[in-house]
Amino acid sequence: MNIEKYNMAFSEFELKKHEKLLKAYIEKHRPPAHIRNELDLDYRQAGQSVEIFEIRSRWDNPKEKIESSVAKATYVKTQDIWKIYWQRADLKWHSYEPHPIAKSLEEFLKVVEADEYACFYG
Repeated sequence: MNIEKYNMAFSEFELKKHEKLLKAYIEKHRPPAHIRNELDLDYRQAGQSVEIFEIRSRWDNPKEKIESSVAKATYVKTQDIWKIYWQRADLKWHSYEPHPIAKSLEEFLKVVEADEYACFYG
């Protein structure tokens, strides 16, 4: 679980709040402990973006781990909103059209959890 140390987009208080929210989300949605070596969930925050991703064992080399993006939100300070993205098969981030923005990080996490179009977790 990573939060960049020198993040100028947010205050220390905001970073701690984000960390608390993200850790709670991850803990709620992680797979059972006995399979976490094969499949797990984590997040990273860098700059103004937060990304949730899966960590899996590579199918042809189980000792090697690969990351698969689940969802991303980028904070736009001038508008005080979070833009929500999902990664398509082209491996590019696309706006999540059913709900392209969130007013808060909490709202973003609720949108990802609902996954009404099965874009985040498939």
